[in-house]
Amino acid sequence: MLIDATAVPSDRGGVGRYVDSLVAALDADGARLSVVCQPRDAELYTRMAPSSRVLVAAESVATRTARLTWEQTTLPRIVARLGADVLHSPHYTMPLANRAATVVTLHDATFFTDPVLHSSVKARFFRGWTRASLRRAALCVVPSEATAAELERVAGADRRALHIAQHGVDTDRFHPPAPDESAVVRRTLGLGDMPYVAFLGALEPRKNVPALIRGFAQACVGRPNPPALILAGQPGWDSQVERALDVVPHRIRVIRAGYLPFGQLAGFLGGAELVAYPSLGEGFGLPVLEAMACGAAVLTTRRLSLPEVGGDAVAYCGVGAGDIAAGIAGLLDDPARRADLAADAQVRAKAFTWSTSAARHRLAYSRAHHVHRKGR
Repeated sequence: MLIDATAVPSDRGGVGRYVDSLVAALDADGARLSVVCQPRDAELYTRMAPSSRVLVAAESVATRTARLTWEQTTLPRIVARLGADVLHSPHYTMPLANRAATVVTLHDATFFTDPVLHSSVKARFFRGWTRASLRRAALCVVPSEATAAELERVAGADRRALHIAQHGVDTDRFHPPAPDESAVVRRTLGLGDMPYVAFLGALEPRKNVPALIRGFAQACVGRPNPPALILAGQPGWDSQVERALDVVPHRIRVIRAGYLPFGQLAGFLGGAELVAYPSLGEGFGLPVLEAMACGAAVLTTRRLSLPEVGGDAVAYCGVGAGDIAAGIAGLLDDPARRADLAADAQVRAKAFTWSTSAARHRLAYSRAHHVHRKGR
């Protein structure tokens, strides 16, 4: 198998964590694996997958246009040179001319169902490539039953051509934090002993951050010592975030923490009073799972795949500010409920492993190879 990791961003958001963890798990499982990546990631993948072959993309693939050109022209030649049976393209796009069986990961269907949650250019781009991959790939991997159902409904996907492989959680990075791990985060954010509610994710419309800010402010009205709300994650293009921040009452503290180092995420998530993730829809919901693994009480929504991840081990709310406020207030006022959720979350998170995900992906590769050979 050859995995094209050139689309992985440097900030290691959800897609990056998926590809990195999958590569490491496949290598540990003994897969005959090659990985092609950007120059900046060569050392990382060599360390994470010591038994695999790591190749560096020689041409520039730093921009989307350059990477797509490389994908259509150079990547098929690499496939042919290696004699790879299967190419895994893990982020929607694929080379249209390719001798090997191609597996494409389609992370969600929100480019069809909720295009206003994305920039218009991005929505059109990924709708087009989702349709192309559904037509031309030997098999498409999706991370949840909900995503498979949505692709059938809105993109005309053939259910037989979709293969569900749920994500796992990296317990080396995401675990109940030791006191010193939480203390480092508090020093970094200048919190002192102040309690806080945590959010982790890109500040983009799909994450529903403006409603979270308004709901948090409502939940804190009348509290003598309200917690802070910490928004951690890369900046997005949601212009409503600033407007929501502008009307937060002066005594209520909301901190935009930006991108936190990986080494601080366990302390950040596990040290919170609760983690609020009121998303409008997820293909899987990796931040929810990672918070659960850190022993956090999680508040999220029932949109799309999130109940598949959270089950009965998280609390749920609606997506409006009032619903979010009621959910936050209820958990802040009930420490016993938060403790029960935290304990249940840790147990449930153990069921999601990257080794299981790797086994599901290997089955997808085998199925794709079979389909490809039959179609010759």
